[in-house]
Amino acid sequence: MNGNVRQRGDVTILDLDGKITIGDGDMTLRNAVMEAMNNGANKILLNMRNVSTIDSSGAGELVNAHNIASDRQARLRLYNLPAKLTQLFTITQLINVFEIYDNENEAVQSFQ
Repeated sequence: MNGNVRQRGDVTILDLDGKITIGDGDMTLRNAVMEAMNNGANKILLNMRNVSTIDSSGAGELVNAHNIASDRQARLRLYNLPAKLTQLFTITQLINVFEIYDNENEAVQSFQ
């Protein structure tokens, strides 16, 4: 997995690309979210548009990132879930854990 970090006002956006799977994207995701929070980000969006696959380890890292953000008084949200990931999140009930938005504008505005 690869990730690009950008700012939109006071919102940090991580554009994720590839697989969030054990031994590959799971640690990349963890490191990217931790680095953003260590740099002071407290409004974090994960752009999931180009994420092709998430396994149980990747899902666990997403939940872990969400929990760490909550512990640090930060907010982490997702947007642009492809249909395949929306189905996975629904089956695993992760849809109830995360605030998920259809597009970037909605997601950014949700922090206001």
